[in-house]
Amino acid sequence: MGQVTRPTLKSDAERVVKGIEGVEQVDNQIEVLPPSPMDDQLRRRLYRAIYGFPSLQRYSLGVQQPIRIIVKSGRVTLEGVVDNETTRTLLAFVPIACPVFFL
Repeated sequence: MGQVTRPTLKSDAERVVKGIEGVEQVDNQIEVLPPSPMDDQLRRRLYRAIYGFPSLQRYSLGVQQPIRIIVKSGRVTLEGVVDNETTRTLLAFVPIACPVFFL
C-alpha cells in the first residue's frame, strides 16, 4: 500500500515489480490521490517547513529514509523514519504550525 499523486507513478511501479525475476503476479494497491490544487499547495508548504528546519534538513539528503508527506483532502499524514523521539515530536507540530488559507 502507498499513495502517489500521479497515475503514471502507480503503473510505473507495477511495471517495475512485474519485471523482477520470479514475480508471477502483482496486486497493485497503490492509491492515486485525487487531484487537488489545495492539497498540492499544502504539500509544498509542509515540505518547505519540514526540510527548511535546520535539524530536519539531513532527512532531505537521501542518506536517511525520507519523511513522506501525504495530503489527501486536506488531511496530513507524515510517514518515515527519524532518529529519535524528540524529532518525532517536533514533526507532529509542523502541520499545526503550517496553516494554509483557502479562499
